Amino acid sequence: LQLARENTWGYTRILGELRKLGITLSKQTVKVILKENGIDPTSSRGEGSWDEFLSLHSQTLWQCDFLSKPMWTAKGLVDLYFLVFLHLGTRRIWLSPCTHKPDSAWVVQQGRNFLQHAEDVELPVEIVMRDNDGKYPAQFDEVLKSSGAKIKRNTPWSPNLRAHVERVIQTLKQEVLDHFVIVAERHLNYLIRNAMAWYNQERPHSARDYLPPACEKPPDSQVSLKMSEVVCTTRLGGLLKSYSRRAA
Repeated sequence: LQLARENTWGYTRILGELRKLGITLSKQTVKVILKENGIDPTSSRGEGSWDEFLSLHSQTLWQCDFLSKPMWTAKGLVDLYFLVFLHLGTRRIWLSPCTHKPDSAWVVQQGRNFLQHAEDVELPVEIVMRDNDGKYPAQFDEVLKSSGAKIKRNTPWSPNLRAHVERVIQTLKQEVLDHFVIVAERHLNYLIRNAMAWYNQERPHSARDYLPPACEKPPDSQVSLKMSEVVCTTRLGGLLKSYSRRAA
């Protein structure tokens, strides 16, 4: 059952692995065991699934989407837009500066800035997943393709296909943006920079074994820890808090 759940093998392939382990069973017995536990005994099980695709390409796959936040002006509310890029393998994010006019020139420039960032942090870009938002010009795709990346556009009305970046957007809204009334582009850009640093370097993530995305290795285990050894780091007036051990 473990071999079946960890792979997409059919019952004959599983039978071979069992015999390598010194376990001799008949083909029919393996098929019966799999069926009794609700597992398809054929090799087609799981082949080409969406989860499999994401798992295979997670180290080179990015998802992106637009995020907007209203800004108060003398003439009323104006939407500010910025781009969110998520690296699926590490869960690191890159957030572009904001603009009230996300025209083709601006979007293309953010594509170039993203590629430069990915190079700086040494994260490969082979696949970029995006939706069919009309704000993406053809030149945006060309910029990414020129670096060797492939563009994978999801089918309309299917946000679940980019569920990871959608979840990041929800976090940014609920834990940061919803707490502020924006009065200037510079104001939102300040929040964006702090949110990106906090998310990558300080916020624990369940997919990273509850360590921040940029954390390369867990800290040494401690049997006991005094509160005097704990340092609280704050951002955005205390809204975002992070705790770490005081340096020796």
